[in-house]
Amino acid sequence: MKLTRKGKLSFLQPKQLPKNIVAGFSTRNGGVSRPPYHSLNLGFGTDDSPAHVEGNRSTFTRSFEISPHELLTVKQVHGNDILMIDETNLDLTHFSSVEVDAIVTNQPGIMLGVLTADCFPLLIWHPEKPIAAAIHAGWRGAANGLIAKTIQTISHHFLCLAGELQAAIGPGIGAHKYEVDRPVRDAFRRGTGFWDEISTETRLGHWKLDIPLSCRLQLEQAGLQPQQIEVAEQCTCCHPELFFSHRRDDGLTGRQMGFIQLN
Repeated sequence: MKLTRKGKLSFLQPKQLPKNIVAGFSTRNGGVSRPPYHSLNLGFGTDDSPAHVEGNRSTFTRSFEISPHELLTVKQVHGNDILMIDETNLDLTHFSSVEVDAIVTNQPGIMLGVLTADCFPLLIWHPEKPIAAAIHAGWRGAANGLIAKTIQTISHHFLCLAGELQAAIGPGIGAHKYEVDRPVRDAFRRGTGFWDEISTETRLGHWKLDIPLSCRLQLEQAGLQPQQIEVAEQCTCCHPELFFSHRRDDGLTGRQMGFIQLN
């Protein structure tokens, strides 16, 4: 992915986007929030001033020449429910309280957004058909099958093959900075996520966990080809100049956004 500027913003942009798709992963730069949320904090679910977050979202939407009501974010709860937008909606603000962790649409003009600060934002699109999705994947999302469920929903609802889709996995916390314990291991063993392939034991009852590898393997298992998946190289924990990180900053941090829009 390449670091791109648009207006005041800088964001990571996938390389294989078709012309009818706007998509990327925001950085923390270009906003008005003050420390520790400086500067482009896009998340209302923090202790940052709501006025600052509104200002940041206004800057963000202006940069992409859309109105604030065309940006659709939801209440993320680390679950595996999906919001489908398959008809015209003039007011998207009422979806902000809907508790889901993936959004799918075939409607042009709507910018889907998922907010992260160590979890992984996934963007999925079809290179020819009007299909776009945004997924919020932390360890729970990786363990509970949200990725496969989203792809199945897309395939069944829009009558396309999973192998036709493309995906980008945005920046999140790297395995070298992400140690987990037995409850996480048990959740993966009960669910999905390729525990054996993505975990490395560091000490008794603790493992380093490679969530982006889990996401990639799940996308491939669902039917995407390796060359159709792009993964951001940056670790949010290691790049304070670019990204917010919940673990690095002990929870006192903002949120960046993975975003995608059909034109």
